[in-house]
Amino acid sequence: MRKVNAKLIPFLDQLNESMAAQAAQGFKFSVINSREMSGNMIRSYISDIPEVDYIFDEVVYSTGYNVPVRVYNPAPEKKLPVLLYFHGGGHVVGSVENYDPICRKFSLATQHILVAPEYRLAPENPYPAAVVDSCAVARGIWTVLDKRKVNYQKSLSLAGDSAGGALSASVSHLAQYDLGITISKQVLVYPCVDYTARCASYKENGVGYYVERDKCIWFSEQYFKDGQCRKSASPLHMDFSGGLPDTLVITAGFCPLRDEGVLYYQSIKNTGVRSENFHFPDMIHGFLNMEDLVRDECQETYFQAGKFLNV
Repeated sequence: MRKVNAKLIPFLDQLNESMAAQAAQGFKFSVINSREMSGNMIRSYISDIPEVDYIFDEVVYSTGYNVPVRVYNPAPEKKLPVLLYFHGGGHVVGSVENYDPICRKFSLATQHILVAPEYRLAPENPYPAAVVDSCAVARGIWTVLDKRKVNYQKSLSLAGDSAGGALSASVSHLAQYDLGITISKQVLVYPCVDYTARCASYKENGVGYYVERDKCIWFSEQYFKDGQCRKSASPLHMDFSGGLPDTLVITAGFCPLRDEGVLYYQSIKNTGVRSENFHFPDMIHGFLNMEDLVRDECQETYFQAGKFLNV
């Protein structure tokens, strides 16, 4: 029998009661309230913020938009590989500042120089702006690291959660045909890889588990302009070949995006590329953002990412 983790039940009960009361008063999603709630979630539920030896901000210069990045180097004296981490938030919310604790933990756990791009958000900058920014950073990060005289290995991997997982996967698929980008590995945490929202888990986990089906659809409505094809923008429906990177997909049993994550993992595996799926059967979407409630599961996520990236 399916059962959500007991540590999450008080949180979910309180959240669902609050949402029901707000709905009765006519509450509607907006860009402003969604961004506010997202930032408050991480500030409220991630209290452990570890030190990282060297952190600096820079800009990756690109045609049309220069992408701000924050770089986390856990061991400046060592020549470490590089990891781009794309934050989640439905392409509408989230920021490098919000995700600072998560980026620190990923950098330390993986022993990679982590680069967090401040990619453009919708609806101000709809698809494909975020994908363009992500590819620009994947191409241009070496110039930034050379400029700052960072000691690094020229080995690039990608990671991201939710919408950030979509950006990671999109870059990996485009890199199959781009000689300017070489991706070693990717780690996708409960990724959004199918914008058509047709998998069964959207219905099964669509209500009552923090990130609901209606919110996922609302995010997509902000991200895409009228007439843009959501299927062709979905990594799950892009080309799969042996040119894709080794991939770890982390999924959660009570997540609306669960099934598309599993299908993506299987599609990579079918090409013969190394692909793994680490599944948390009792977790919900976004659990990394509520670490104080599910600390063991978050630490396991960082551990699995580090193990995969360093094999």
